[in-house]
Amino acid sequence: MLIPVRALVSELSKTHQTLSKTKNLHAFIIKTQLSNDPFYATRLSRFYAINNELISAHQLFDKTPQRSIYLWNSIIRAYAKSHLFSDAFALFRRMLSSETKPDSFSFACLLRACSEKADLNWLRIVHGIVVVSGFGLDSICSSALVSAYSKLGRADEASRIFYGILEPDLVLWNSMISGYGCSGNWYKVLELLKRMRTMGMSPDSYTMVGLIMGLTDPSLVRIGESIHGYCLKCGFDSNDHVNSVLVSMYSRFKSLDSACKLFCCLSQPDLVTWSALITGFSQTEQHMLALDFFKKMNMESKKPDPILIASVLAASAQMAMIKPGCEIHGYAIRHGCDLDVMVSSALIDMYAKSGFLELGIQIFKNMPKKNIVSYNALISSLGLYGLATEAFQMFEEVLLEGFRPDGTTFAALLGACCHARLVDAGREYFRRMKDEFGILAETEHYVHTVKLLGMAGELKEAYELAQSLPQPADSAIWGALLTCCDTHEDYELAEIVAECLFKTKPGKSSYRVMLSNVYAGDGRWKDVQNLRADTGNLKGKIPGISWFHGMKSLKM
Repeated sequence: MLIPVRALVSELSKTHQTLSKTKNLHAFIIKTQLSNDPFYATRLSRFYAINNELISAHQLFDKTPQRSIYLWNSIIRAYAKSHLFSDAFALFRRMLSSETKPDSFSFACLLRACSEKADLNWLRIVHGIVVVSGFGLDSICSSALVSAYSKLGRADEASRIFYGILEPDLVLWNSMISGYGCSGNWYKVLELLKRMRTMGMSPDSYTMVGLIMGLTDPSLVRIGESIHGYCLKCGFDSNDHVNSVLVSMYSRFKSLDSACKLFCCLSQPDLVTWSALITGFSQTEQHMLALDFFKKMNMESKKPDPILIASVLAASAQMAMIKPGCEIHGYAIRHGCDLDVMVSSALIDMYAKSGFLELGIQIFKNMPKKNIVSYNALISSLGLYGLATEAFQMFEEVLLEGFRPDGTTFAALLGACCHARLVDAGREYFRRMKDEFGILAETEHYVHTVKLLGMAGELKEAYELAQSLPQPADSAIWGALLTCCDTHEDYELAEIVAECLFKTKPGKSSYRVMLSNVYAGDGRWKDVQNLRADTGNLKGKIPGISWFHGMKSLKM
């Protein structure tokens, strides 16, 4: 007995279809003269989209005379998932002028695209169409609107939609809680959690995931630990999704011991979790561990994305070891991602820091597509080798190619000036950054400029620059100036700078050692002895500030 074609295609939808299988199925459907049926067109377009074959999916869509809402949604979602937002919106406009009208899933897809594109104007336009089309109170659209506004940092607008719904379901509660969490309004989060409980609704694992994903600032580590404790209390610790985002959270907080313990509890960690842990090791300068876990991930047959490959290349660059960098380069070539802009830029940096600048330059020349990130990598590399003139020439090329320089570009240029001791050029680039390109100077820019001026003997100008900051100068800035004072034996200014430094980093003993060396250079041995005694009396860590105890007050 032959299985009906529709049932066969429905069954195939439950498993992954490769591109070759999809094409064979497409040929079979054409042969059986079913290609005009929107049911089969919808399924095939989804298979093509899964395999990133959007041209074939679009051609199939165009050749289907009767397009159901499912087919429209399928092709719009395919473009939106591939981040081809202009194509997705163009198809949506076509649908509005067709006989088929959008449903709640159409709007939900477009709203997600607006949030991913970070396009507030389009979000408000689609919101208006949602209301005009009568979907303003639809639970799917409302949830998508709350989520979209929240992701764009518009928690107040999200809350207006949320509080306008008489009986919000758990999905809506989770979207609103996640929105307040992402905006850092943790008192509102607590209020919503309590209100959920009074309305007889219990938080689920998705509630916890939304909360944890909003924890991006390391200063929120206490909140994260409390939410982790709440997850343990409520039994969510057995949920792999919750544990995965906890691993990511602890990695962001650079609490790698906690991240590793949770990671080891996961039966099948996904790529995001692997990436979070490996990136965490890289950012905490545990570069060898980052490379070891990258190898373990490959042994688990997990295919890394370009972002992760760039991250492990950065770890290799920091160790200035060419062998692991070359191995990762080979891996990138074998997996066809060596020409990705992020990977190529990381390769330029890795080869330069490993002592092979020419290889980095060759990679830059061979890149089929360049952006400001790749130019920044090369400018920084040239500056590292003292090739300031060549770095300046690359900056002029940036402008000729129509790219807009960013803060990293000027940090690389100022670094080049610092290595080559080009004070006037450094002053000019610092001025252009602010006046010509409207880029606000950050700590890295000030460190380079203060060091450049200080090493040239312009200590007064360097000190005045540090004093002129709108916010109190970072310890890195004062530390750079203290080194310059020591070099030029300006002990009077060194003592003033040291006082500023101790105010910003009172427990940092390495800076006290620097001042001790300054005193020793001036022959002030009694001050050296007193300072070393003070350093020995420094107590452990400074206590952190506690957060609200609301999570503990929630009863399950």
